[in-house]
Amino acid sequence: MGMTDVDVSKLNTTNGIKVGDSDAPVKIIEFINIRCPYCRQWFDEKNDLLQEYVNAGKIERIIKLFDKEKPALAKGNIMHHHVPTDASAMSAIKAIYDTQDIWGDLEDHTEIADYAVNTLGLSLQDNDEMSQAILEEAIDANVFFIPTVIIGDQVFDQKISNEELIALLEK
Repeated sequence: MGMTDVDVSKLNTTNGIKVGDSDAPVKIIEFINIRCPYCRQWFDEKNDLLQEYVNAGKIERIIKLFDKEKPALAKGNIMHHHVPTDASAMSAIKAIYDTQDIWGDLEDHTEIADYAVNTLGLSLQDNDEMSQAILEEAIDANVFFIPTVIIGDQVFDQKISNEELIALLEK
């Protein structure tokens, strides 16, 4: 299974953290795991550009925190449950990515949760239902890799150039 196997017809804009105007003409769906270095690269390299489009009312981002069973990403699953789903979500995600090298080295899942609460000032969220819906959606749509980003019927990852991304956003 690869990026070309993603069935975009089985994706929705209902589940996930929504950033931007729900009436924006372009929806961008982002499957990420907060522990993944490639998802961090996507965020670091594209967040400012995407925020410009959000601010202009041109796009709505639907961020799907994807709990993966892969041991290297399990720490991200703990952090996912501390990301708020309101307007403060993006600043929380930025803080988590900015400190990924610190909390990512913690061994115990309790330590990671404590770091989220005591260092980052986040609180445990009641988002189990949303997390399960995202997991089921990913399985149904054949989303296996992260980041997986979708605009319309175009599926791509963090390697997309700014020029290619802008062309999709402007389409």
